[in-house]
Amino acid sequence: MRIGNIDLGERPVFLAPMEDVTDIAFRLMCKKFGADMVYTEFVSSDALIRNVNKTTQKLTVSDEERPVAIQIYGKETGAMIEAARICEQAKPDILDINFGCPVKKVAGKGAGAGMLRNVPLMLEITRAVVKAVHIPVTVKTRLGWDADSRIIADLAEQLQDCGIAALSIHGRTRAQMYTGQADWTLIGEVRNNPRIHIPIIGNGDITSAERAKECFDKYGVDGVMVGRGSIGRPWIFREIKHFLTEGELLPPEAFSWYLDILKQQVMQSVERLDERRGILHIRRHLAATPLFKGISDFKPVRVAMLRAATVKELFDIMDSIPVRFDISVSA
Repeated sequence: MRIGNIDLGERPVFLAPMEDVTDIAFRLMCKKFGADMVYTEFVSSDALIRNVNKTTQKLTVSDEERPVAIQIYGKETGAMIEAARICEQAKPDILDINFGCPVKKVAGKGAGAGMLRNVPLMLEITRAVVKAVHIPVTVKTRLGWDADSRIIADLAEQLQDCGIAALSIHGRTRAQMYTGQADWTLIGEVRNNPRIHIPIIGNGDITSAERAKECFDKYGVDGVMVGRGSIGRPWIFREIKHFLTEGELLPPEAFSWYLDILKQQVMQSVERLDERRGILHIRRHLAATPLFKGISDFKPVRVAMLRAATVKELFDIMDSIPVRFDISVSA
């Protein structure tokens, strides 16, 4: 699979852009475990052209994470053009346009998935951004606004005509938010449309190596994108890549191996921010990780982890888990 001149190999696996999740430390972690391409948190075009510090910091990319895409969103053509040019100066490999974010503060104001209710403006912005920069431009969107307007089949062709280099599709409508199951049927229809010649990347509910392979095999997508399935589980990319290449599940590591990765994430977060903010930031990963799933009577320990105020307190709790619950830490 190629996006522009970027060769991503066969059956690439992407880290989806996620606000407050895909900072540079997490992107590098996922890259280490086999993610073929990673995306920044999404960047507000309005905030970027106003030079808001928190937003401009999101443009920082490193050579170690390449290929990397910066994702922008907005609802004004002029602002999106200016933001796209600013992003290009940060030297990402790809510029991605977010037409899929469903949250009220974005979609409710007409940006992100809100653009699914204003397709002419969506296409105008896409054409303008493609013309404004010299790097490949891609789009990420959803099936439609709601169940009565699942427009992705026609929309995909229209976006392709705007000159985008690839299209990522989340298999839900905006109305669904993140509820229910992702519907890959329409993603498959887009991919198998003979008029579509750009890569189609499927997104939604990729939470296991088996599901990733099934989506490649059943729907014919060029790539799959992992979002929430990677939170608290950056090693999922290693598991997927192994299953795709070897045809068998990767044997599990010792409990301590996974625990050490979570500790690395804690320290990276603390080093990037500070102890207080770093711990607050990483709580989402600790709450979502499947590592502790199935441990009986674990709730009090989980609550204690999420309330820990210092690294020492947090690590003491984490180190007590194997002993307290008689979990083997040997390979």
